[in-house]
Amino acid sequence: MNQTLVPLMEVKGLKKHYPLQKGLFQSNKGAVRAVDGIDLTVYRGETLGIVGESGCGKSTTGQLMLQLLEPTEGKVWFEGKEMTSLSKQELRQMRRHMQIIFQDPSSSLNPRMRVEDIVAEPLQVHGLYKGAALRERVVELLELVGLGRHHLSRHPHEFSGGQKQRIGIARSLALNPSLIVCDEAVSALDVSIQSQILNLLKQLQKELKLTYIFIAHGLPAVKHISDRIAVMYLGKIVELADRDSLFAHPRHPYTQALLSAVPIPDPTQRKQRIVLQGDLPSPANPPSGCSFHTRCPFAQEICKKTAPALQQHAEGHAAACHFPL
Repeated sequence: MNQTLVPLMEVKGLKKHYPLQKGLFQSNKGAVRAVDGIDLTVYRGETLGIVGESGCGKSTTGQLMLQLLEPTEGKVWFEGKEMTSLSKQELRQMRRHMQIIFQDPSSSLNPRMRVEDIVAEPLQVHGLYKGAALRERVVELLELVGLGRHHLSRHPHEFSGGQKQRIGIARSLALNPSLIVCDEAVSALDVSIQSQILNLLKQLQKELKLTYIFIAHGLPAVKHISDRIAVMYLGKIVELADRDSLFAHPRHPYTQALLSAVPIPDPTQRKQRIVLQGDLPSPANPPSGCSFHTRCPFAQEICKKTAPALQQHAEGHAAACHFPL
């Protein structure tokens, strides 16, 4: 990560609520609060990890930041420009600098298209290359991710899961983006292949000066690649810190519980597992006060009534907790 922190993307008050409608006349019966008020800054050249349980709003947050979804509330700035007020044409031009790698490489690649056409498509849409120059650019992108010219005429079903994800990465690099959102980019792969893809992403970041938002629920992968980590719970960020601080001294009880579930490679060592009681509350009916208080072993009366703000409790280490650890 760069020593000089230059903001690349900022979000303020980001929310995404999906209305719940019921009955013949589709009357409003509340809303699912998928993302419920997020403030974040992504610095140029860093990898910001976003972790949490399934359904906590991680992927929705990534799509909101790229404006693939329209936010219910909030603002998003990219390279100083406020994205939510741009026209469709302006947003299309800005999207050249922001790309996404999807979770499932099998479903994100068109099975009827050849690899050459898949990787070339964004270049053709933006009118950047034609003819022989287009093909050579595609070959160059494939070689960047460990594939080659002999793969051009093949279809996705002829590749392994890891190779398919490499094709997806090549496609995401086609327009020379500044920012790439990796949305569960390795979770569908075997563990041995995950490490190869993670190392490839780190290598590409160094060579191409990329910035990543790395979304995952697997903490080992996040620890391997991230500079800073944001922990999400029920649509909100409950802790934000640099990687080493978060793993050495988690300050939110939810983060502590997540870290306790990570296996230790040494079978002779044991650590105390923190098992959370109860199920994840519904985002359609979140608890009052602190959203985690229904499962928190340290909850007190104030936690039931007042939602804690995300505040710094050490340099660069913030937690949304009335009683940080």
